[in-house]
Amino acid sequence: MVQSRALVIVLILLLSTTLPEVHSKSIFERDRRDWLVIPDAIASYIYETVNKMSPRVGQFLVDAAQTPAVVMTRNFLIRETTKLTILAEQLMEKIKNLWYTKVLGY
Repeated sequence: MVQSRALVIVLILLLSTTLPEVHSKSIFERDRRDWLVIPDAIASYIYETVNKMSPRVGQFLVDAAQTPAVVMTRNFLIRETTKLTILAEQLMEKIKNLWYTKVLGY
């Protein structure tokens, strides 16, 4: 019961974006700070497949993805992963500077 509920929540989160938004993002863009671009792309392919088989179910998925709870959760995840990415980039820069100054002596 809990696993199926979690699966439904994950699918809703994955499908909580619009298709043009997914297709406009490059998964391999170097300076990307959005960790959800890959799940968004997967959700887009799932939606396209489901919509081809049953437009009614596809519309249900779109409607479910636009609920306020899903939108708020997705925005929270985007905001927090962006913060984590920035912190990780700053940490890598500090480690690189430490390596160059203390270890290599530059």
